[in-house]
Amino acid sequence: MKTRKLGRQGLVVSELGLGCMGMSEFYGRGDDEQSVATIHRAIDLGVTFLDTADMYGPFTNERLLGRALKGRRDKVILATKFGNERREDGTWIGINGRPEYVRSACDASLKRLGVDTIDLYYQHRVDNKVPIEETVGAMAELVRLGKVRYLGLSEAAPATIRRAAKVHPISALQTEYSVWSREPEAEILPTIRELGIGFVAYSPLGRGMLSGRITRVDDLVADDKRRMFPRFQGENFAKNVALASRLQEIARNRNVTSSQLALAWVLSRGEDIVPVFGTKRLSYLEENVAAATLVLEAELTAIESASPVGAAAGQRYPDMSMVNR
Repeated sequence: MKTRKLGRQGLVVSELGLGCMGMSEFYGRGDDEQSVATIHRAIDLGVTFLDTADMYGPFTNERLLGRALKGRRDKVILATKFGNERREDGTWIGINGRPEYVRSACDASLKRLGVDTIDLYYQHRVDNKVPIEETVGAMAELVRLGKVRYLGLSEAAPATIRRAAKVHPISALQTEYSVWSREPEAEILPTIRELGIGFVAYSPLGRGMLSGRITRVDDLVADDKRRMFPRFQGENFAKNVALASRLQEIARNRNVTSSQLALAWVLSRGEDIVPVFGTKRLSYLEENVAAATLVLEAELTAIESASPVGAAAGQRYPDMSMVNR
């Protein structure tokens, strides 16, 4: 597994990252033993950039990683997030960027993860009630205290990113980006490249749609949160399955899987981009890691034709007001 640099501050990560959210919530029930085995195998394969957040579970995903990383902490770059505030019972409180919350959230994450330092600490969502300067100022203090090494933002708008970067260097911006979510290409990618900020692409497989394994809504278990997302509903769902089918045909012609094609496409978009895929299964992990060796050439034109900017039907979230602030 090769590595890529995120930002100009010295953060180096594996060129593919493992998103751990689905191991604990949102995409059906998980199996902790299977998840730990998947994390261990990912590390063995060189996927050493691990992504979590305090809200996943809530809180149980960080605890899962803490368990999985015992004896392996020095082998990974660990990223977690704060800002989507939830109670232990899972109820939603809201977005919180207040400095005092930043400090308490970090301490709680350190304890659950069982580590002394978080490698990359993101503000999960921007709090429009708190100036970004105040939130990032509190995050910068965590760096000075040695609790955090590098800072990141998630789903922030270009103007917010610029303001944040004036307070403290930002190493990474995490935003959804894939063959069917190409919105960052318009303003976000040019902005962060100007500022020297790396890009972490979450949901590079279109929340599983681009894998080609989802062809009916009933392919998702009853409590799968994707059922609530516009792109997985009604006419949007049918149109997006058709889009995924076009990409499957391109993958078949190259003798690779749809997931490998989708990940290789994101990797091809720039050396400053690191896709973070989610899986809790060893077989899918092995499949996805193989994408790192896939070089796309003629396929890039075919993909552009099959899935141009704006090709996906429906919005990314039921409520888009919490992103691009």
